[in-house]
Amino acid sequence: FFFFFIASTFTMSTLRLQKRLASKVLKCGKNKIWLDPNETNEIANANSRQNIRKLVKDGLIIRKPVKVHSRARVRKNAEARRKGRHMGHGKRKGTANARMPTKILWIRRMRVLRRLLRKYREAKKIDKHLYHELYMSCKGNTFKNKRVLMEDIHKKKAEKARSKLLSDQAEARRQRGREARRRREERIALKREEMLKNFEE
Repeated sequence: FFFFFIASTFTMSTLRLQKRLASKVLKCGKNKIWLDPNETNEIANANSRQNIRKLVKDGLIIRKPVKVHSRARVRKNAEARRKGRHMGHGKRKGTANARMPTKILWIRRMRVLRRLLRKYREAKKIDKHLYHELYMSCKGNTFKNKRVLMEDIHKKKAEKARSKLLSDQAEARRQRGREARRRREERIALKREEMLKNFEE
């Protein structure tokens, strides 16, 4: 029994070297090395890296596969959180402003509104004066979202079109009045000339 114990200890101690060499050859940790328990003696004789490579090729020494670290549960929880589960008061650590800073919300809103204004200006839907006016209004927190800004743009454009129409109509009226006055003056002048001619005859 004592002899057997010594022999097994000797075998184990010799396999420690093989495991170390195998881990270096296969570029992994010692825990990832599998030594064939049925071929202990042959493995024990291998005392160089070259021998270890041969044993690896023969399949007596194998690098164990990487253990699975599943993310299935993580994905499931993340999906639930996207729906708003596990996000109640008991799960929150930071303040509301720490969790979603008001500055970030402001930046996002400004970028959305300014992008819309830029797009409208490039498409010639608004002129540079209206663009500047609306830009400063955005900065002054006048519009809470894109829809409100678009409504305001349409309203301002309609107002501008209406005032232009009214001014055009007024100008047309003035023009008609001028034309009528000119014709009347011409008629009067013509009449005066005829009267003078008749008087001279």
